Amino acid sequence: MNTMTMGIIVLSGSFIFMLLMGVEIAYSLGLAAVFTCLFMDINLLVVFQAIFYKMANYSLLAVPCFMLMGEFMSIGSMATNIVGLANVLVGWMPGGLAMVNVVDSMFFGGISGSAVADVSSIGSIVIRLMKEAGYDEDFSVALTCTSSIQGIIIPPSHNLVIYAVTAGGVSIAALYMGGYLSGIMLGLCLAVYCFIVSKRRKYPVAEPFKWSNFVRALWKSLPAIGCMIVVVGGVLFGWMTATESAAAACVYCFIFTFVIERAGTRRDLYEAFSNTIKTIGSVLILAACATAFSWVITYLRIPQIVTAGLFSITENKILMLLIINGILLIMGMFMNMVSIIYIMVPILLPVITKLGMHPVQFGIMLILNLGVGLLTPPVGQVLFVGCSVGNISMERLTKALLPQLAFMGIALVLITFWPPLTMWLPRAVGYIV
Repeated sequence: MNTMTMGIIVLSGSFIFMLLMGVEIAYSLGLAAVFTCLFMDINLLVVFQAIFYKMANYSLLAVPCFMLMGEFMSIGSMATNIVGLANVLVGWMPGGLAMVNVVDSMFFGGISGSAVADVSSIGSIVIRLMKEAGYDEDFSVALTCTSSIQGIIIPPSHNLVIYAVTAGGVSIAALYMGGYLSGIMLGLCLAVYCFIVSKRRKYPVAEPFKWSNFVRALWKSLPAIGCMIVVVGGVLFGWMTATESAAAACVYCFIFTFVIERAGTRRDLYEAFSNTIKTIGSVLILAACATAFSWVITYLRIPQIVTAGLFSITENKILMLLIINGILLIMGMFMNMVSIIYIMVPILLPVITKLGMHPVQFGIMLILNLGVGLLTPPVGQVLFVGCSVGNISMERLTKALLPQLAFMGIALVLITFWPPLTMWLPRAVGYIV
């Protein structure tokens, strides 16, 4: 057995052992990398330099900016006004409030970029309204959880930024453009499910559509829409980079919430910064440890070994993509999204490149796969938040999620096997040749 093989055994063995012992995943990744470096007699300074280089990436500044922007918007009236606009737009359809739930998450995804934030904020409002209107509790909570996954695909998604940094050379703007159509497709799949269930269970329909209500709701929502325009428009028209647009949107939300609307207090401002710092601190610690783990993976030539192994099984592109999706779905059930991005992107990117799939399409496919992981036990964050917000058991929520996950699977299949869904808009605006 050669040294490289022994290194792979030490890396994987120590990582799995520490996970089974209950060590936090960030420290498991970091310590496994350190143990392997000591075993292989690798200079740890080289690993620290790799961590510093990756963490000093300018694009990562967009992540705390987007998080802080979401905090500011939740303090003022922007988030609640979006709920009102969604209600006017689709509330008149069969199963109107269920449709509102989906559209709310689509809009809020353009605000927070976080599925957990969506469920904990908008979810607490919509679930109550749905239950009061006669919707089944299980259905209401499950739909809130599944529709929140739009938030990690539709810009601004900090997970897409982390993927772009990890993959290297992938345009964040192109990922944003690809994320929009993919997120809308996911929303349409869930809307079809809502329509079918609402017809079958005879859920109530809200008041008919009225132009006066639409104009009033649109007027109230203009500040929130303006924020989305700052995020996307600045990047789309080349006025700003993704990082600059994140900072500009953050300042925009601060001025509107605290200066124009005067909705927040000093305490709210403190809590907004405190929550952002706590979240970004945990994310960056995880990212740094995962970077070290990823560097060791590359040093041990694991990507090349995996590529050769997969192509020795089959060279059929469809079967290969199904295998990759299966691997990502299983990993998403047990690990944090950020850690999977840092670990699996260096391993799978060579495989994807050899298959002829564009990194932008792969990025959207990867994020949606990991989004499904947020809904599955035993680690699914959104699942636990949904149980808490909806006050229902894990068993009831999991059972109600199953048919909705099937419709999410339709969106995943389209993203995986129909490249124009993710590639048409980035090509149309010139971000991909």
